[in-house]
Formats: sequence, C-alpha cells, structure tokens
Amino acid sequence: MRLNRCYVDQPLHCGQELILDERAHRHLVQVLRLRVGTPLVLFNGQGGEHEARLIDVQRRESRAVIDTFVNRDTRPKWRIQLAQGLAKGERMDFILQKATELGVAEIQPVIAQRSVGPDDAKRLAKRLQHWQGVVISACEQCGRNDLPLLHPVLALSNWINQMGETSAAEWGCFYLDPGASQSLSVADCPVSGAHLLIGPEGGLDPREIAQAQTAGFRGLTLGPRILRTETAGLAALAILQSRCGDMR
Repeated sequence: MRLNRCYVDQPLHCGQELILDERAHRHLVQVLRLRVGTPLVLFNGQGGEHEARLIDVQRRESRAVIDTFVNRDTRPKWRIQLAQGLAKGERMDFILQKATELGVAEIQPVIAQRSVGPDDAKRLAKRLQHWQGVVISACEQCGRNDLPLLHPVLALSNWINQMGETSAAEWGCFYLDPGASQSLSVADCPVSGAHLLIGPEGGLDPREIAQAQTAGFRGLTLGPRILRTETAGLAALAILQSRCGDMR
C-alpha cells in the first residue's frame, strides 16, 4: 500500500489533532483525493515520523490525528554540502530534487561568473522559496524525514571565502575538473564530510578555480566525458555516497 507522506512545519506528538496547512491540504485532498480514515505519515524534519490518519475533510481545510511515533532515522551518516552554480529553467529544480533523494545534507546555490538566471534580490528570494518546496516534495516522495538545509544564494567568491583553510583541513573540499589527474572515485573519504563545488552550464571561470585552489579545494575528474551541470553534481554525489556515505 502506498504511504501518503506529508511534511508539516510544526511540533508533532502522539494524540495531537492538527489542521493541515494549505499546501498539505491541497496535495492530499484536492490532488490525491484522500478521504476520512486514510492513513498518513507526517514528519517535521526534527527526526522520526508520525503515523496519522485523516479525521475530517472539508473543501478548504482538513484535519488529521497522530496515532504513533516511529523512530526511523534517515539523516545522512556522512555529510555532503553541494555548492551548485545556478542553472537556468527547470534544471535547478531537477538538481535539487535528485540531490535530496541522494542524501545531500546541505545545498548552497551560488552565483558564478558564468551563471545564467535571476540575480536581483527579489527574484532570488522567490526562487529560494520555490526551491524549498521542491526539496520538501522530494523528501515526501523518497522517504526522507529530514530536510536538507537550503542556504540563501551567495556569490561563489563569498562562499569560497567562508570555507577557508580550516574547513579544508576538516572536510574534503572538491570541485569537478575534466582535466584533473585524480578521479573522484579513488579520493580519500574525509572524516567530517565533503564540500562539493559544481559550476554552472559554462563551467567555472579560471579565476574562480584559482580562488578555490587557494582555499584548499582539489580538482577531481569523473572520467573522459564532460557532463552537464545537472548531471555532474548528481553523479559525484552518487559516487561519494557509495564510497563514503550511506549507499555502501
């Protein structure tokens, strides 16, 4: 039987009756057309999940009651932060969705020299809100009960400055470079996790690469072919998770 999973942005406890928010109501009742008595799985990103059921369905709102708590932990055992150069159109949505499914812990959208997309504060704030919805939907569909941390958009140079040598000593700091001599598939697994930098469609600018190298980043290759930005990061995440994370 399909589990109807739903993220709820509020504290949850057994025996609680709650009114589902507009997004959850629209998806569960108006799209899936669930009825009173239908079992649900609710989670709020704070750990574990709650088995619940619909107890009231109206046109504009619906209510559920929580029956039991299930201590199921889906948090990544090895943390990866993906710094993704902004991609245009639906490519960014695709990257965020699949990165969430692959178990990324943090996502940092960055504006690089060759990025294509919105760059004014108002449009970026609107996109960030949309991307948060993409991440939530991906968690609901893939069974995650934690949300990867989605950071506000930063200029790539500012993000690299925040990393610095201290971070490089504790974490693996990598960027993808088709001309690199070492493959990501044989790189060591740092204890704390990895910062993974992926350029936009046009790749990283030489000055950005130089800045990253100064900050302790290493260039690694995925093989003889040049991958699109929406493919490269996901392939790298899968390799890192299978070698160092919870896909082993």
